[in-house]
Amino acid sequence: MRLKCNIKQLLLLLFLLFPVMAFSQERKVMNRPYLDDRVWHYGFSLGLNYQDMNITNNGFPYINANGELEYWYADVAAYTPGFSVGILGELKLSENLALRIIPTMYFGDKQTVYSEQLSGQKKEQIIKSTYMAIPFDVKVSAPRFNNYRPYLMTGLMPTVDLTVKKQKEILVKRMDCMFEIGMGIDLYYPFFKLIPELKFCFGLSDILVKDRKDLTDETLLKYTQSISSIQNRMIVLTLYFE
Repeated sequence: MRLKCNIKQLLLLLFLLFPVMAFSQERKVMNRPYLDDRVWHYGFSLGLNYQDMNITNNGFPYINANGELEYWYADVAAYTPGFSVGILGELKLSENLALRIIPTMYFGDKQTVYSEQLSGQKKEQIIKSTYMAIPFDVKVSAPRFNNYRPYLMTGLMPTVDLTVKKQKEILVKRMDCMFEIGMGIDLYYPFFKLIPELKFCFGLSDILVKDRKDLTDETLLKYTQSISSIQNRMIVLTLYFE
């Protein structure tokens, strides 16, 4: 999506401009100057997330009970904010490199709409997801200036969806793994460190369940048959507190 690309470009520009902005500022008294000397860092996180799915439709021709052809197309029609809570553990590897493990719960949903191309019929399904995730991230930080320190991060996030429901239009798998990339900034205050972070998550596997033995209403099978694959997507804005 163009919006996601623009956000990524803006974040990259801000990260590149930070050294120039920092150089133009005067030195100030540093809060908690020895905090980054610790080998281990602990904290907790609160955040917002927008869940999405990358759906690949195949134009499958379904013949209904009247012998008429139907062509169904699926898409995520709307995005509603969810929330997340987690625990942060960070291991210092070098002056600018750290490994983070962040057990997190993500709560949200995806409003999926199925449209029949000939008649204009529509069917809606709300896919609620509660992800139990354990992201493993590498954090690459710029040198600290005053009470600011920007960073880039990337990693993998294995997930388990705890709220998968059967007997619905489509069924998704419980297990997935997402690739993460994003950036943030460490803000040093007198009594704590605040870390706002924005990251993008991309599912690495096809989560569509195609063998629908769970269905008692076989007319629902047309929605699964009209889709080739589904990959998870998610945008996460997080505040970490140390």
